[in-house]
Amino acid sequence: MELEAVAKALKELGHPIRLSIYKRVVKAGCQGIAVGRLQQALGIPSSTLSHHISSLLSVGLISQRREGRTLYCVTDYQCLQGVIDFLQEECCAEEKCSSSCNS
Repeated sequence: MELEAVAKALKELGHPIRLSIYKRVVKAGCQGIAVGRLQQALGIPSSTLSHHISSLLSVGLISQRREGRTLYCVTDYQCLQGVIDFLQEECCAEEKCSSSCNS
């Protein structure tokens, strides 16, 4: 992933409501979560939820699919992995010893 795309994704995740929405969508797995269930779980007005979902959609962190009258939010796991990979790609590259950062 390019620096600009990662920066935009992290910017959108930097808002507490959007981060809460994203965590719920990630938790729901590959089938996603209905927008109505998201609204119930988070207790926010539908217009506010719609605004924040739109922000996450705009950077590719989530997608949506419609089944009948129900709209689902689904995590784009490739985008999520791209952000994680970008952040980790040079982890410990300048470290002089061979020990792990986690020990």
